[in-house]
Amino acid sequence: MNKIPLTVTGAEMLRAELHHLKTVERPNVIAAIAEARSHGDLSENAEYDAAKDRQSFIEGRIAELEAKLSNAQIINPALLDADGRCVFGATVELEDLDSGEIVTYQIVGDDEADIKMGKISVSSPIARALIGKSEGDVAEVMAPGGVRELEILDVKYL
Repeated sequence: MNKIPLTVTGAEMLRAELHHLKTVERPNVIAAIAEARSHGDLSENAEYDAAKDRQSFIEGRIAELEAKLSNAQIINPALLDADGRCVFGATVELEDLDSGEIVTYQIVGDDEADIKMGKISVSSPIARALIGKSEGDVAEVMAPGGVRELEILDVKYL
């Protein structure tokens, strides 16, 4: 299976979610199933069906997280030496040459991406356009509204 790139922070978030699912959610759903069973006829028991559906979701998510973590390639951006190039884990300050807007993004794994927090997926169009470029370069990004030109103002490894 392919390695899944994650930052140290992203791996910790996935581990925390996995721990919560195993120690809190799984026991809660088991108790809910037991409670629903005690109500009698399971064929017409909506609580039982809902609890079983929830259990299925939780077990699926646990399996998914365990697979991702076992195949994770954890990258610490602070230890990178990429000679000022945009790489996975880098924090990049950009200026939109059309609007003059300045934004800062960190290039992270798919599971960590959160645009509100300034984290973009390594597989996103913006990140793909930035990878390999350095400070002063201009990246052309195909956006829904047409091509956007983004100038790289700064690249940091935090």
